[in-house]
Amino acid sequence: MAFLKGLTNRLGIVGELLSFFITNKWWWITPMLIILLLFGLLIVFAQSSAVAPFIYTLF
Repeated sequence: MAFLKGLTNRLGIVGELLSFFITNKWWWITPMLIILLLFGLLIVFAQSSAVAPFIYTLF
């Protein structure tokens, strides 16, 4: 349990969210949230950069 408290203190809200997932046995949803976050970041960066034409060819 000391690990979770240290994680919460160092990572703030993200640490609290991970602690919640671990204590409530929701660890299986963490990879899905990470994938959604990565896709969201990809969309944000694709709209405002010169890399956009290259990203669109991936899909």
